[in-house]
Amino acid sequence: MKTVLLLRHGKSSWDDPALADFDRPLAKRGEKAANAMGKVLAENGPRPDLVLCSKSLRTRETWDLARRAFAEAPPVELREDLYLASAAGILRMLQQLPASHSTVLVIGHNPGFEDLARRLAGPDSVPEAAALLREKYPTGALAVLEAGIGSWADLKPRGARLRDFFRPRDLTGG
Repeated sequence: MKTVLLLRHGKSSWDDPALADFDRPLAKRGEKAANAMGKVLAENGPRPDLVLCSKSLRTRETWDLARRAFAEAPPVELREDLYLASAAGILRMLQQLPASHSTVLVIGHNPGFEDLARRLAGPDSVPEAAALLREKYPTGALAVLEAGIGSWADLKPRGARLRDFFRPRDLTGG
């Protein structure tokens, strides 16, 4: 069994319109969501044994806040190629992971995350989670996808079960 946790970065700040997209920090609402999702990750399992995080400022800040919920944070790889990566690109990254990793948390951006979650979610997905995913993949949201495979190379479209879909507004009221 392999589990993919797709955490979209928290809401970013637009206080400085001169900042490049890559350099935008989290807004207060994004910080609140990142803290809430950290608790979800730590309390609902499975615990990630690897984190792949885009190098953008808002994704790094999302992880910095979320990881506080763990007694011992898993190792993190900061990846430039995750910045605005396509669904196909993220899937290739996952397919190249060593089999020794069973649960991987990926922190990145839309539209790649929404596209990938929808592509991976198979017919046995939890209906309530699938309905929320079809509605929207908001900033700060977390998709939990489980695939009955032994090797990441075998991860394929419609080959995973969407077990959960957590939205910040359902956890923080905002």
